[in-house]
Amino acid sequence: MGHISRPSCLLTHLMNPLFLKNCLIASEDSPKLMPGHVFVEGGRIAAIGPDLKKPEHAREIDAAQRVLLPAMFDAHVHFREPGFEAKENIASGARAAINGGVTGVVMMPNTSPALDNPATIRTVLDAGKATGITVLTSGCITKGRHGKELAAIDGMRNLGVKMLTDDGDSVYDPAVLYRAMQYAKEFGMFFASHCEVPEIAGLRALTEGPTAFRLGIKGSPPCAEEIIIDRDIRLAHATGAHIHIQHVSSALGMETIRWWKERGDVKVTAEVAPHHLLFNEEDIGDFDTNYKMNPPLRTRRDNELLLEGLKQGVFDLIATDHAPHTAFEKSQDFVSAPNGITGLETALISLYHYYVHSNTFGWDLVVKRYSAEPRRFMGLAPVPIEEGKAAEFVLFNPAGETTFTRDYMQSRSQNTPFLDQTLKGSIDLVVKDGNVLLERE
Repeated sequence: MGHISRPSCLLTHLMNPLFLKNCLIASEDSPKLMPGHVFVEGGRIAAIGPDLKKPEHAREIDAAQRVLLPAMFDAHVHFREPGFEAKENIASGARAAINGGVTGVVMMPNTSPALDNPATIRTVLDAGKATGITVLTSGCITKGRHGKELAAIDGMRNLGVKMLTDDGDSVYDPAVLYRAMQYAKEFGMFFASHCEVPEIAGLRALTEGPTAFRLGIKGSPPCAEEIIIDRDIRLAHATGAHIHIQHVSSALGMETIRWWKERGDVKVTAEVAPHHLLFNEEDIGDFDTNYKMNPPLRTRRDNELLLEGLKQGVFDLIATDHAPHTAFEKSQDFVSAPNGITGLETALISLYHYYVHSNTFGWDLVVKRYSAEPRRFMGLAPVPIEEGKAAEFVLFNPAGETTFTRDYMQSRSQNTPFLDQTLKGSIDLVVKDGNVLLERE
């Protein structure tokens, strides 16, 4: 089962007993990869060790020099259903996730209708059950995400919703968010904030600075994000709620989060997206809308400092903010084109290509921040490669290559700077709950 150049083959079938020979096993607890054989039976990891013998009834895969990782979990995705299925639906979003080694996601509620009531939430969760992966969803803080009247929070809680967010917009009135925090914290729910002062952010096309000046577009200053980061953490501090800061793009915003964490008297978590580590305003070139997102790409210095913050633990999670848009939408002029980048299919491979391969950080950080901690964040157990644990893993080939062609990608949209680029590494096998979800032969 070596690397191939043809498009991926997405499968779902019950896995016969499987013997993975000569794996390099990754863990969140150590940067070192542990060599060994892994035997999987009945959907669980039955045995691990350097001297295991292959049972006669097991299928063998020689995984020599390949890395066995706990499967990834993405706590911030937009699957667009209901209302915008031309961009993505739950089924295609799940296929994209599997293609990227992700077996669990949390959907954002900025759909049409918005996910602000139990009936709509139930429909989404039911659709997610047919995908083969874990599909959770957040719920809106306010009805219709209009920022005025609280959504049907208790009804959504009864369906298992834990995260409340008006993602795509900040809750404009701090008094509304304050009341929501006072109410929902009693249910064990938490809040996720898209941080932005719209009057300052303006068109949000790109950050204020030399690129905006060169292109003749009014830029969005980072203080539009930083003000709400501090505001919403202060509200959480006052109410005792848990606040999660989404897709941080500003180094100063990150330092605000660090300051509050070091105080130790407020529950605050934060995420960083791969694109805010990898790209900056200089990559936009001449109006390339694949680099247009919200919050916008900042500076090269922000990239460097956010990366250090990730390594230091300021960020609890890596999350892609997977935001599909059609080619027609992204072909509009830079100001009119929608914000967003797809990320589910490119995240793991790009993290390897740019950071793990260069020893900037190790597989342990990837496993901790993009697999284990996102699951804990949502109240789920991690899926380590350990005896007795569920078989939910990715076999990654560092010697492989992946070219992100339209045929390769499973999302309905391919609005990514990685389109037609080739990166180091390939995802060769994805397994969940005793099912083979993907295998490249």
